[in-house]
Amino acid sequence: MRKAVIVIPTYNEKGNIERVIAALFEKAKTIPNWEIHILVVDSFSPDETGKIVIQLQKKHNNLHILEVEKSGLGNAYINGFQYALDKINPYLLFEMDADLSHDPDIIDDFLKKIEQGADFVIGSRYIKGGEIPKNWGLHRKFLSFIGNMVVRLGFMKLKIADWTSGYRAIKSWIIKDAYSHIRNYSGYVFQVALLDYAVTHKAHVDEVPLRFIDRTIGESKINAIQYSSNTLFYVFTHATFIKFVVVGLIGFGVDFGISYLLIERLRWRSWQATLLSTEIAIISNFLLNNFWAFSHKKLQNNRLTYIWSFLKFNLISSGSIIIQTIGIAVTTSLFGQSLWYIYKILIITFVIIPYSYFFYNKFIWKEK
Repeated sequence: MRKAVIVIPTYNEKGNIERVIAALFEKAKTIPNWEIHILVVDSFSPDETGKIVIQLQKKHNNLHILEVEKSGLGNAYINGFQYALDKINPYLLFEMDADLSHDPDIIDDFLKKIEQGADFVIGSRYIKGGEIPKNWGLHRKFLSFIGNMVVRLGFMKLKIADWTSGYRAIKSWIIKDAYSHIRNYSGYVFQVALLDYAVTHKAHVDEVPLRFIDRTIGESKINAIQYSSNTLFYVFTHATFIKFVVVGLIGFGVDFGISYLLIERLRWRSWQATLLSTEIAIISNFLLNNFWAFSHKKLQNNRLTYIWSFLKFNLISSGSIIIQTIGIAVTTSLFGQSLWYIYKILIITFVIIPYSYFFYNKFIWKEK
């Protein structure tokens, strides 16, 4: 029989904790082939949430408590995961909120996905059957949707609908492997960091519908501004696609700057200056992509590999130039010269960037 530990961080959840524990153990009675444990990670709640859990341990043998200093959601989960792995040795770990916003009745939906081969299962608010609370204001719904979409687009992993959900089932091997990465994130951004690690390391991620319910007792602990800024910072410093775009902008600056210097200051012919500046920008982009944007798939330290990959990079970059040239020629002939810069921006945004990103991943920085 496999063990699953549901890790529930708490801080001042006196009004909810007994209800969520009762609901989970009641649900556990209906689930065959799994031994369900609950681990409450309490941050010395002033409302004595921890004491309630200790009293409930007399009734439930599989109820555990770990008391830690209050230092953010991420640290609570990391401490809880470490305790569970050391003391209980589970096959599966759950993340779950204490305020009943995560429905205990869908635990078996997660387990079915795990039994079907998933390594990481997300309770998703943004797939068919899932939803966010109807009583949320329009601005809160908008921020929730847009924030999640920024993460999806930043990582270019559109198949995963809900990157920021806190209701999850994760195989223990992922937590063990990810420990050195996730321990750097103490707050809510921990959720994004853990999923990012799992995806990057080829975990099979699946989702189940979650009807998220707003808490009725107590107050939310999330600081929306801090969470949003930390999440954006994580995405912009870890997402390959974002870094790829930044490298492209640097390349544009290198190309333009050298062209300007050679043409305006040194009086080179424009075609000569363009030829040199373009190749220097290509070299710059190749190196920055290899050592930064695609660093997790960095090319082997082999001269022949570098030369062959650089030639392919040049070929793909030449394709970008040809596409731009044809695109500009067609659009200006159809719509006139006056808005050529708009056409150029649109072609780069919707054709060149996807084209380059796809072919770089396919032929140069391939998955290992």
